[in-house]
Amino acid sequence: MMAEIFSDPKIPWLPFALDRQLAQQHLASIFPGLQGIKKTELLRHKPGRRALIAYHLETDGVEGIILGKIRAKGTDYKSYGSQRALWENGFHGQSEDGLSVPKPLGIVEPWQMWLQRWVPGQPATELLITRPDLPEKIAALAHKIHSHSVPTTKTHTIATELQILGDRLREFSHQQPQWQTQIQHFIAQSEQLGEVLNKYPRPTTTIHRDFYPDQILVDGNHLWLVDLDLYCKGDPAVDLGNFIAHMTEYSLRTWGNPDALVRKEQILKTAFLAKQSPNNPHLSQAIDIYIILTLLRHIAISWRIPNRHHHIPALIELCGDRLLGMEAN
Repeated sequence: MMAEIFSDPKIPWLPFALDRQLAQQHLASIFPGLQGIKKTELLRHKPGRRALIAYHLETDGVEGIILGKIRAKGTDYKSYGSQRALWENGFHGQSEDGLSVPKPLGIVEPWQMWLQRWVPGQPATELLITRPDLPEKIAALAHKIHSHSVPTTKTHTIATELQILGDRLREFSHQQPQWQTQIQHFIAQSEQLGEVLNKYPRPTTTIHRDFYPDQILVDGNHLWLVDLDLYCKGDPAVDLGNFIAHMTEYSLRTWGNPDALVRKEQILKTAFLAKQSPNNPHLSQAIDIYIILTLLRHIAISWRIPNRHHHIPALIELCGDRLLGMEAN
């Protein structure tokens, strides 16, 4: 599905990047056998920030699709470098465990764009209900991204997490003042949860930091992890908490029942914990805390997406219940 093309003063070259003839000139040096570009598609566009383009290539008589990722504030060399290093460190397309990232292919400097191979598959969101083996495979993928580390200078801390959450919730309550008292209470409680996390030394690994079902494409028994733009060092509980909270929010929004996928959530968490070192006894609690922090963040996310507005009261009620449950424990 193509995104609508808007004029973007921060990415004024976007129409050029979508021009087949101009694109062919730029891509020919990266793909020597390139015979033509059959089609270009703007898949995503966040004006002023980024764009994602699909190029349908004909190379030596073989058709293929590559994706071009444009960032308005400059070429994202770090994400390109991290993904390339991961590809070379066990995440290549023929990995025996079937856990991979898309292959990075090159950089188009004038367009602040880096290229990667398109990969097939369905988002895991659609398959978690029907594929009983999927939670354990996702746990293995999370563990692999945490243990097959490649260098990164970016770090994510609980202080950063709470700062982002507080900013988003305050922005929401400013626009929806009827929730102000409740949101202030949530912010205070989230800070208390941060103090609980800080009581014990937290492990630091590399993390995806945006790990949720739509970021995993499932192609048979092969899992492709995409969108590593936030790849950094941090607490591995961030990824599991984020993923499970997205499952819970999806269940609430889709079926009106936050526990609709709870068995799958439990299998995922148990399988992940089974792969961890016994030197990390507080990881289970940390995951539960990050689940709540992510559910709280979903209040602000739901406000930014108009067709989710009517789910906000139920989401706020769920967050209140989860926080009460955490206090009871």
